Amino acid sequence: MIQIQTILAFIIYFIFMMSIGIYFYKRTVDVEDYLLGGRGLGSWVTALSAQASDMSGWLLMGLPGAVYLGGVEQAWIAIGLFVGTYLNWKFVSGRLRVYTQKTDAITLASFFEERFQDPTGLLRIISALITLLFFTIYASSGLVAAGKLFESVFSVKYATAVLIGTFVIMLYTFLGGFLAVCWTDLIQGLLMVSTIVIVPILAYDVVGGVQGIKTAALAKGASLSLFPDDSSMSIMGIISAVAWGLGYFGQPHILARFMGIKSVKKVPEAMRIAVIWVFISLSGSVIIGLISMPMFDNLSGGNQEKVFIYMIDKLFNPWVGGILLAAILAAIMSTIDSQLLVLSSTLTEDFYKKIKKDTSEKELMYVGRISVLVTSVIALFLALNPDNTVLGLVAYAWGGFGAAFGPIVLFALFSKKTSWKSALSGMIVGTIVLIVWKEFDLGTIIFGSSLYEIVPGFIANVLTIYLANLVVGEEDIEILTEFDEVTERMNNV
Repeated sequence: MIQIQTILAFIIYFIFMMSIGIYFYKRTVDVEDYLLGGRGLGSWVTALSAQASDMSGWLLMGLPGAVYLGGVEQAWIAIGLFVGTYLNWKFVSGRLRVYTQKTDAITLASFFEERFQDPTGLLRIISALITLLFFTIYASSGLVAAGKLFESVFSVKYATAVLIGTFVIMLYTFLGGFLAVCWTDLIQGLLMVSTIVIVPILAYDVVGGVQGIKTAALAKGASLSLFPDDSSMSIMGIISAVAWGLGYFGQPHILARFMGIKSVKKVPEAMRIAVIWVFISLSGSVIIGLISMPMFDNLSGGNQEKVFIYMIDKLFNPWVGGILLAAILAAIMSTIDSQLLVLSSTLTEDFYKKIKKDTSEKELMYVGRISVLVTSVIALFLALNPDNTVLGLVAYAWGGFGAAFGPIVLFALFSKKTSWKSALSGMIVGTIVLIVWKEFDLGTIIFGSSLYEIVPGFIANVLTIYLANLVVGEEDIEILTEFDEVTERMNNV
């Protein structure tokens, strides 16, 4: 039976998120405000917005479900993500902030075009098409998570649950743009990390502590070691899990936060906040998966991704439970809103503005908001299949961005000799390799064991750019000088 207190807690949370959207609707005056917040974000907003938009529903649903089924060895994904987070902040954040301001770019695709001064426009167009493809899949994963959450909490049909989640997220993103998304992400990030600490602590004694977890894991045949002797996870499996960290270098919704921070001098503080948040959140997610083993028996068929929902329902009264369940919604919303905004910026800046040169700021904002509505509807239809898993959809989209954009971001920031021809070649080859590898499961054919498609896609991209640079490396003095100016600026920070 649905508890009225739980419903009221969700409604209060929804109203609060809508209020933020309305607040920033009145303070968004131009397209840079709508898509990048006027490059005025503080350290806390940048850090928690970047990481909350990164983690999504899979942090509280997909990862605990994977650990519930497979044990501690599934934590290799968390290890890879933690390392990737650190390296992304350490090497990409500050330099990307400086370079995108230098080139006056507010999307990743426009940065590629301006950084390499591509005369054909192909780099920007293909980047935009890849963004539309993988972000639509990515956004649908969040709507699947929202559907499962509402289905469990309110006992409504899956399709109805997905529609509810889509409407709420779409509305405040439509109204407030980047600033609304970032400030809601700050609040949602704090709620997520609080919940992911509180729930495992209270559940620990209920399941009998370490001994209870050991007994349940033994009965399930799940490992409690990263290197179990009888592991079902092969070397390829470990490589695949750790390789999730490679995806960070190419995620447009995370990189947009780096572009929007107020000053490069605020990056070190933001980095400390982000890394601590990620460590706590990933550790808590793994622990939730372990504690759920003795608490729930024989969950499968996608229901394992609901272990955190079941745990909250079992441990807390409806009022507290409603607030804690809102943290799962926060994880979902904090990613989808960012993805919808990037999709909006892609359609606005990288397509519409290129087609119609003489557009006003008001017209661009109008197109941006319409784009949010259109992409939401497309993602909604993809999410209506209840057999989809959150982790499966996220893995494909995450790998797609990592393989297509990650190497180009790194070469753009650190390789003086990379040309637009090299970057375009790497992007195309990396994307094709990733898709073909995934569709035909080439890892199993070649190695006898599945390999996460981001690995061959990323490597193919890097090798293509490196080899192309030997033949068609950058020689334009203006581009080389701009690179030196950015490097000098970073050296003086």
